[in-house]
Amino acid sequence: MKLHYMGRFDLDEKSLPHRDDIPDAIMFREASNTKELAIIANGIAIVLTIACLIIAFVAARQEIANKPIQLFIGSVAMLLAMFPHELIHGICFREDVYLYTNLKQGMLFVIGTETMSKGRFIFMSMLPNIIFGFIPFIIGLINPGLVALLFMGALAIGAGAGDYYNVFNALTQVPHGAKVFLSGFHSYWFLPKE
Repeated sequence: MKLHYMGRFDLDEKSLPHRDDIPDAIMFREASNTKELAIIANGIAIVLTIACLIIAFVAARQEIANKPIQLFIGSVAMLLAMFPHELIHGICFREDVYLYTNLKQGMLFVIGTETMSKGRFIFMSMLPNIIFGFIPFIIGLINPGLVALLFMGALAIGAGAGDYYNVFNALTQVPHGAKVFLSGFHSYWFLPKE
C-alpha cells in the first residue's frame, strides 16, 4: 500500500480516482451524490450516537457524575481518532490509496480503486470502527469507570455511519464470488470471468 495525501477535497467528484476498465461492473444502489450521502450518513449517525449515548449514560451514570471531565476527554479522543481511522482503512488496501480532507464539510476519507473480495471490502470498511468504536465501547460497558473510553466508543460508533452504509450495500447487493472496487464516491461489483 502506498498512501498519497491529496489535500483538500473540493467537492468535485471528477477529481477523485476513477476506474473504468471493467465495463460490466455494476454500481451499488446507493446515494447518487455527496449531499444525498451526507443526509443518509448523518441520519444513521444521529440514531446510532443517541442509542449508544443512552446506553452509556445508563451503564455509567454514577461514574459520569463523579468524572464529568471524562466525557470531554472521550469526545476529544474520538476526534483525534478520525485521522487514524482513515489510515486503518488505507492499510487494508494493497495498492495505491488516496487520502482527502475537507474539514469544513466534516469530510476525511480514503479511496483506493483496486478490486477486492466482498469479505475484504467489509473488513476494510469495519476495521477502524471496531478498533475505535466497538472495542472501547464494550470495554467501557464492562468497566464503567472508564468513562472516557465508553464515550469515545459511543461517539466513534456513530461516526462510522458511512462505513456501515457501505457494508449494508455490500451485504445486500453483492453476490457470492463477486469482486468490489471503489471509483470516485461510488462502489461497484462485478463477477470475475473464469
